[in-house]
Amino acid sequence: MSFLGIAGELLLTAGVLVLLFIAWQNVFNSWVLNGQQNGAASQLGKQWLENSAPAPSSSPGASGGSGQASVGPDAAIPVASEPANAQPIAVIYVPRFGTDWKRTIREGTGDDVLNSPRAGVGHYAKTGMPGAVGNFAVAAHDTGYGSTFLHVQNLRLGDKVYVQTKDGFYTYAFRNYQYVQPTDVAVLDPVPSQGGAQASDRILTMTTCNPPYHTVERLISYSVLESFSTTPPAAIASDVG
Repeated sequence: MSFLGIAGELLLTAGVLVLLFIAWQNVFNSWVLNGQQNGAASQLGKQWLENSAPAPSSSPGASGGSGQASVGPDAAIPVASEPANAQPIAVIYVPRFGTDWKRTIREGTGDDVLNSPRAGVGHYAKTGMPGAVGNFAVAAHDTGYGSTFLHVQNLRLGDKVYVQTKDGFYTYAFRNYQYVQPTDVAVLDPVPSQGGAQASDRILTMTTCNPPYHTVERLISYSVLESFSTTPPAAIASDVG
C-alpha cells in the first residue's frame, strides 16, 4: 500500500474517532450526567425541605397563606449571603424543561461547577442572590455535560421557574429573551444591559450558548420574581417532597 493510501486510512480512522468522541460527549456522557445532576438536586431539595423550620404564622411583607410574601422593593424577602466557590446556593425547577427536571445551582461558573455531576448550573459571582432586588444571574451548558439549558428556547411568556433555597421557594415568571455576543457582560448588570440604572425588579437571568452545539452567541432568558413561600408551590410539591 502506498504512503498516501496509509495516510488516507489513518486520517479516516482519526475522523471516525473524533466523531465517536463527540457522540460520546454530547449524547451518552451528557445523558449520564443529566441523571446524576438531577438526582443530586433532588437529594438536596428534599434535605432542605426536611430541615426547614415551620412557617411563621405571619411576617413582614406577608400577603397571607402558607407564609407567602409579597415581592415589592421593600418586601421582607429572605436573601442569603453569597457562599464560597462551588458551594450550593439553590435548587432550580423548570417544569417547561420536563416534569422531573431540576438542578443544583452552585457558586461560580467554572468547570468545577458547570461540568460537575452534582451541579450543572453556576451562579455568576457578584450578581444578586435568589430573591434579591437586582439580578440573580446563572449559567449552564446547552449541550454536553448534562445539556442543562438545552431547552431554554422553549420557555413561553409566564412560564414559572422555581428556585429553592434553605429559606424557601422563590417563584419567577419568564418575561423575555435576548441574544447577545459572548463578550456582552452587561446582561449581568443589576438592571440587565442598563449599566448604572437603579434596580427595582428581582430578576433571574439564565445564560447559555446559542445555537446548540455552537458558541457563536449567548441566549439570555429573563424572569421576574412573583412570590416567595416557605412551602413548595403546588406545581412542584410532589417533586420536592
